[in-house]
Amino acid sequence: MTAQAGLRYVYAVCRPFAAALQAQCTGVAGTPPGLLRHHGLVAVVSTVPERDFAAEPLRARLADPEWLAATTRAHQGVVDALTTVTTPLPLGLATVFRDDSAVRVMMEAREAEFLRTLDRLDGRVEWGVTLYAESTGNASENAPRPAEEFARILHERFSRRAEDSRLHRPHDAPYSGAPGRSLLDAAYLVPRADSEEFVELVDRAKGEKQGIRVELTGPWAAYSFTEPGEPD
Repeated sequence: MTAQAGLRYVYAVCRPFAAALQAQCTGVAGTPPGLLRHHGLVAVVSTVPERDFAAEPLRARLADPEWLAATTRAHQGVVDALTTVTTPLPLGLATVFRDDSAVRVMMEAREAEFLRTLDRLDGRVEWGVTLYAESTGNASENAPRPAEEFARILHERFSRRAEDSRLHRPHDAPYSGAPGRSLLDAAYLVPRADSEEFVELVDRAKGEKQGIRVELTGPWAAYSFTEPGEPD
């Protein structure tokens, strides 16, 4: 990528790939992403204005819900487009560097880490499963309530069909935007070739227990698995 005025926004790091990104893919601040190669890695980058992404104005921008939502959508759109043509290692929202040289320095310093993670994630995608209890039910204080026990059983079932899993903290309905009490919020790392079977497994759980809603999202880039960890 040739040098341009502005800062370098980095969406993800991946191995070199031959397929072209979608022509309509527009990145953060309306700038289409480009590729910055360094050794055996590629950083997917675009140019963003300093007035929004330098350290001080960025802090203010991140506190603006509308700006944050638009930036998050643009960031996710680029990562989603990458997921259709390769296995990206997504970086966090608003990962910004001064110029191409600074991006290359970062890639040089983290090259071994990036390559290990890309090897671990190659050919795999993330699926998200959330469970909500539409009613609280009745249970003894000393025993798991039926809804929680059902969530535990489903998590174990889904984990057996995934290569790795991560539990996120269940969130309240006002945060999620979905009615009901959150019972499970989990991510599963699944080989792309096995995704159809995983989706069918989750679909069979829908309606299995009255009063429990099962929701599936994905496939996503493996955001939850960019750091190694023990399966849940």
